[in-house]
Amino acid sequence: MKPPSVLIAGAGPAGLVSALALARAGIPVTVLERAADLVQDLRASTFHPPTLDLLEQFGDIPERLKAQGLIARHTQQRDRREGVIAEFDMALLEGQTRHPYRLQCEQWKLARLLREALSALPHARLVADATVDGVEQGADHVVVTATVQGEATRFQGDWLIGADGAWSAVRQSLGIEFEGFTYPERFLVVSTAFPFELHLPRLSWVNYISDPDEWCVLLRVPGLWRVLFPTPPQETDEEVMSGLTIERRLQGLLAQPRPYEVVHRTLYKVHQRIARQFRKGRVLLAGDAAHINNPLGGMGMNGGVHDAFNLSAKLIEVVQGGADAALLDRYERQRRTVAIEYVNADTQRNKKNIEERDPATRARHHDELRAIAADPAASRAYLRKTSMLDALARADGIA
Repeated sequence: MKPPSVLIAGAGPAGLVSALALARAGIPVTVLERAADLVQDLRASTFHPPTLDLLEQFGDIPERLKAQGLIARHTQQRDRREGVIAEFDMALLEGQTRHPYRLQCEQWKLARLLREALSALPHARLVADATVDGVEQGADHVVVTATVQGEATRFQGDWLIGADGAWSAVRQSLGIEFEGFTYPERFLVVSTAFPFELHLPRLSWVNYISDPDEWCVLLRVPGLWRVLFPTPPQETDEEVMSGLTIERRLQGLLAQPRPYEVVHRTLYKVHQRIARQFRKGRVLLAGDAAHINNPLGGMGMNGGVHDAFNLSAKLIEVVQGGADAALLDRYERQRRTVAIEYVNADTQRNKKNIEERDPATRARHHDELRAIAADPAASRAYLRKTSMLDALARADGIA
């Protein structure tokens, strides 16, 4: 008799974390990845403290990740006109996490480490160039139909995790609504080797820069600065991505006598959406397939990893520990609640604050930030929330 197995759609962080956790427990897993190879996605680049804590379950992966990234002990709220409004020292979280800092490191580096660990396990396999076409399920199994390297293929397992991104074929095949909205503006991310730290006073590795006309986010990753700008809805993609427009935006942030050298640029639509349900029978959603949000706060990829650890632990209990499958409904209650109350709510609030146009409201918000930064207890509470420690605690408290 074959042991119970799990199919996983998507080889991003949520899918690979789920796969590795299950495979390390001895559960056969098959990961179906649409791309021919793991995508070096340049969007997510921040690992929050509890994410690094959770990854310690996989041995030395956090340390290997840290060796490829930058430790950001401080984060800053800045203003284009006033400079630093408030700085927060994540060392205040010592004793509440084993990693009292943000790690600035591209998410594809984690995916590469997870894939390496997964490839060492005999009952785990990753099928690349596999496009999910549909999902069917019975009382005791799930069947995924996929096109693998141009050929129609069927995969059967006992459970299926849909971690196949915002446009999840799994979610769509099940007819699960993706409730929410899409922002009218798109986000432009520009990567440059220009040394902003030598020109902007007191710059940290993580900076949220408010402005009523054009706010931005300035983040450091190894070897590069990444600048995120909102773009006017009326501009075409070609206009937004043109060298002249990008140069104008960078010069507006910091005027320089020479043109900026742009290493990479990407443009994408931004959504705030949450699946109406995270579980339907033997199929469960995780990561971007379950919830997506704007990147202000770095909560998207981290939330997906948190989903994966929560879900895989419960699946192990069901598959190996004899727990009732109703335990998986608790996964939905926990992670969907957090997606609504914390991830979605906080990222929407972050965007509202950073783009605020009313002078009085802006001034009041800046004063609040200064007061929080000046009070260690208030700073610690602020950091617990922004680092997602509170979100994990909230999920754990949901029966």
